[in-house]
Amino acid sequence: MEYKPDSNRYDGMEYRKCGNSGLKLSAISLGLWHNFGHSNDIDKMGSLIRTAFDKGITHFDLANNYGPPPGSAEENFGRILKYDFKSYRDEMVISTKAGYKMWEGPYGDWGSKKYLISSLDQSLKRLNLDYVDIFYHHRPDPDTPLDETMRALDLIVRQGKALYIGISNYRPREASEAIKMLKDLGTPCIIHQPKYSMFERWVEDGLLDLLDKEQIGCIPFSPLAQGLLTDKYLKGIPNDSRVVTSGQFLKSNDITSEKIYKIGKLNEIAKIRGQKLAHMALAWVLKDKRVSSVLVGASKPQQILDSIESLKNTSFSNEELTEINEILIS
Repeated sequence: MEYKPDSNRYDGMEYRKCGNSGLKLSAISLGLWHNFGHSNDIDKMGSLIRTAFDKGITHFDLANNYGPPPGSAEENFGRILKYDFKSYRDEMVISTKAGYKMWEGPYGDWGSKKYLISSLDQSLKRLNLDYVDIFYHHRPDPDTPLDETMRALDLIVRQGKALYIGISNYRPREASEAIKMLKDLGTPCIIHQPKYSMFERWVEDGLLDLLDKEQIGCIPFSPLAQGLLTDKYLKGIPNDSRVVTSGQFLKSNDITSEKIYKIGKLNEIAKIRGQKLAHMALAWVLKDKRVSSVLVGASKPQQILDSIESLKNTSFSNEELTEINEILIS
């Protein structure tokens, strides 16, 4: 049956400017880091994308190495695009990245011009696209001159393989240098993708101020700390949790008694606010207007719908912020 998106899909979603660019992103974006590998069911993956699009989520975030195996998330998303979204490509913002290991040998990792150009060419074939909307360098390369990496990103835009450029996992000093280089080349950086949550706050030590000064968007990943900032671990580790099913990014020893105590106290504040803890954790990131969007993952359509609920209340009183901060630093 041909997919027909909800005609009211844009009515309930908030769209925020991506820095000083003309691009707007849905406040909630869908990241395909997990649950889009070849071991997953293509029909279920398609259901996730359709659910997101029906609710006004227009931004879908990938990387060359997402899977497993690496490349499979792009392949599967490309299949879904071909069968369900061919007529809606111009309503979607599709991003991908390169910077982590993708293939064997000296040219399949980090940030050389050789790697970045080759990687994006491979990504476009897997996605069956002529271009992506945003292409990120996934992490700084200590062995490649930053100038080479930034010139490669500039070339990619000039070749028409990406409309915009972003960086990910760059610390303030590195980000400042990269931003200046790209601006001088005439291909400004429009967005930075850092890890940011209540439990991971390094971006507050200069990066958010830098992005604000340079008028660059911010799109945090792992805003729920791999699921820790939900109520699922308050009564133990569920059998269907990421700790049990994967254990790659969240391990049982990450769930300490100290973390559980903090999660419980945060959950009490969320209840008073009339929110689930996950809603409040997303809202806490989105409260900052320097944040253009926040990336969420999902294995079930209901999780996407649940994440969108966070947009109903992204305001916090000074008392709430103080109480939350005291819990987090205790």
